[in-house]
Amino acid sequence: MKCPHCLVEFHAKVEWLNLGKDKEGNWAIEKYPCPNPDCGKFIVYLVQGDVVYSQPASGGKYFSHIHPINKRFLVNPKGSNRAPVPPEVPLDFTEDYTEACLVLPDSPKASAALSRRCLQHILREKAGVKPSNLADEIQEVLDKNLLPSYIADIVDAVRNVGNFAAHPTKSKQTGEIIDVEDGEAELNLDVIEALFDFYFVNPALIAKKKAAINQKLQDAGKPPMK
Repeated sequence: MKCPHCLVEFHAKVEWLNLGKDKEGNWAIEKYPCPNPDCGKFIVYLVQGDVVYSQPASGGKYFSHIHPINKRFLVNPKGSNRAPVPPEVPLDFTEDYTEACLVLPDSPKASAALSRRCLQHILREKAGVKPSNLADEIQEVLDKNLLPSYIADIVDAVRNVGNFAAHPTKSKQTGEIIDVEDGEAELNLDVIEALFDFYFVNPALIAKKKAAINQKLQDAGKPPMK
């Protein structure tokens, strides 16, 4: 897993603390200590579901963990486990994305609504698609080959995973909070991150490298790159 504090990947070693049972079911704390010595913070989830017990050799039984998990809330840190938005991305493209990341642990429905709206904004402003519903805008991007194939494939997956055919509201009213498919909210964020890199980060990096080369050419008395 990736530590939401320091964003370092590590092999998860979970610790459990049973909280007890209420009318909704069994509740417990799911805790992961980050092994990164520069971090060392706890990642803590509040979870609800069925209790799994273990039986020691001495007899009896004791709480082991929750499975399956019906509800899972990130308690610490309260925020997103996604990498920060690159500084090259303008603010008007980041607001919906940032909020979608923040609300994802509590409401995948709200996160997906925000990310669909953000995706539509990017396609209109950067790909120059004709304003329509999101499904048609994605199709226009694909038909015109406006994206490299590795990005085009995951953009198209937004329609398929989100099952737009069965839920046209997702396409026509992108900010509508409605039911989401498994993994849909996370996929939307992955797609937006890829588009941020394509439209903002990579061009800025190329421009920076080109400027450095031109400076060297100028110092050598040679004409700049075109």
